[in-house]
Amino acid sequence: MADKVIRIGGASGYWGESDMAVPQFLADGGVDYIVFDYLAEVTMSILARARSQDANLGYATDFVTGVVKPHLTALAAAGVRLISNAGGVNPESCAQAIRELIAEQGLSLSVAVVAGDDVLPQLREAPEGSFTEMFSGESMPPLDRIASANAYLGAFPIAEALSSGADIVITGRCVDSAVTLAACIHEFGWRREDLDRLAAGSLVGHLIECGPQATGGNFTDWTTVADSLHEVGYPIANVSADGTCVISKPKNTGGVVTVGTVGEQLLYEIGDPGAYRLPDVTCDFTGVELSELAPDQVLVTGAKGLAAPDTYKVSVTWADGWRAGSIFFYVGQQAAAKARIFAEEALLRARRKLVAMKAPYFDDVAIEVIGDESHWGAHSRYVRSREVAVKVACRHQDKRAVALLLKELSGAALGAPPGLCVFTGTRAKPSPVIRLFSTVIDRSQVSIRVKDESREWTFADARPLENQALPVAPIQISTQIPIPIPDAQSDEVRVEVPLERLAWARSGDKGDKANIGVMARKSVYLPWIAQTLTPEYVANRFEHFMTSPSIDRYYLPGIAALNFVIHNALGGGGVASLRNDPQAKCYAQILLDTPIAIPSPLITPSVTHPPLTPPPSTGD
Repeated sequence: MADKVIRIGGASGYWGESDMAVPQFLADGGVDYIVFDYLAEVTMSILARARSQDANLGYATDFVTGVVKPHLTALAAAGVRLISNAGGVNPESCAQAIRELIAEQGLSLSVAVVAGDDVLPQLREAPEGSFTEMFSGESMPPLDRIASANAYLGAFPIAEALSSGADIVITGRCVDSAVTLAACIHEFGWRREDLDRLAAGSLVGHLIECGPQATGGNFTDWTTVADSLHEVGYPIANVSADGTCVISKPKNTGGVVTVGTVGEQLLYEIGDPGAYRLPDVTCDFTGVELSELAPDQVLVTGAKGLAAPDTYKVSVTWADGWRAGSIFFYVGQQAAAKARIFAEEALLRARRKLVAMKAPYFDDVAIEVIGDESHWGAHSRYVRSREVAVKVACRHQDKRAVALLLKELSGAALGAPPGLCVFTGTRAKPSPVIRLFSTVIDRSQVSIRVKDESREWTFADARPLENQALPVAPIQISTQIPIPIPDAQSDEVRVEVPLERLAWARSGDKGDKANIGVMARKSVYLPWIAQTLTPEYVANRFEHFMTSPSIDRYYLPGIAALNFVIHNALGGGGVASLRNDPQAKCYAQILLDTPIAIPSPLITPSVTHPPLTPPPSTGD
């Protein structure tokens, strides 16, 4: 067992991702498991709406038709097992669709389902005030507006399904990393008290849960892989029984696996790296270390574990009115000014009609002029653009009010400043606003079930270990990093270079929070980066997006990195937000041009990136 290594391929990071991964893994050979993550928070509400219209829907149908169906025979021949949360709000129907494919193709495979994450009945039956928002303390939204309520389940019930003989396991809502950790628990016999190993397996799952984001996708050094991203390789985790792991990718694929690509994914969408709470373990990633063993092979070690919480996090999605928006283009001198006049003109017309109807004004309005220097705040580089895109969006409780603004935007064209152009097509339509409400539920209130073709049983969810202490407060960076103090008498020359020269960075979202992870290219750079990137500085960089942003800063000494968590940063987040970037995907890009003062002897020559070449043409 000590020498055993299993290979797990990470094939999907969201519902709608490319279907490139499975053929890569089959061609590479030797993969034991392929795992799939389909469920963003708001995806559950979309699936719930689909199930309400058809009792047989509510799962990621393209997992069945686009992934399983064309490759099922090859997967069976190779002995590859699949674990996926594609079940959404209807894992039973997803499993049944796969069983029908198995029968059609004359195969002998077992499909198991893990269910019980739907806790909406528990919320409805609870006394008023039993559940509050886990961050803000706000009250539960009206029950008649709730679309879904799902607990984030862990890996142990999935592992139990594997141990029962399942070749394919379908789940509803579980934490993204659980599909990977479950394979490790099953193969290596890890127990609940093996906290460091559970943390290590959870980290492996976190690294591969977003597919090619660990192999060159969304990479700071994108120019080094730009000519091969059209055939980017999906990640393979080679996991040992002690929890150590080597991240690689299939042979003859594009992209790259480096300390930078893996480190960026480690930092992606985490909060406190010393207390990353999951259903099976609380992870401490602060001591994780990354090292390159060979080209496209990165060793991952150093994760530590503490006891799991005694609650499950619950994601509640609920309807909060309607929203819509449209994008237009302006060209010519003063393009940005003309775009703003056009947007404000349409809003004034809509406001006048709402007043006449004695209807309330919009709940929220957004005007974003992309290409205008002011869009990025006071730190932007001044550019007098002759071409901009202007996005105008609104939210309102009444669908008709949202449609009114869309009508006025279309109707203002002939009375607007010159230079307006549009991509022709149908007018945008109002769509429901789905908000996220996060809460917790005691584990004893969640009944987890496992079911295969022959039987169904209740999973015995053990309570967390009592002899382990959870961290109670963030580890603040000020006591952890030796911040250099410039010596006014020193003759050491300091130069200013952009942060991108010294670090990799990636950003993402969790509800209405944004995170920005910054990893020094060399550990010697980190104190100088930290001296500039204070919470106050980062707040100033993003003040044009929010009022008085609240920021936590954390330190990961193992990989010489900082993680910033910005609260209430995304205008509601997800589809509740009217922002151009409601998931904070671009926040790291905003920060990477920060000038950092650093002693010139520390700076090595810049890497000369190869010239960019486009992918091969597929045209005639």
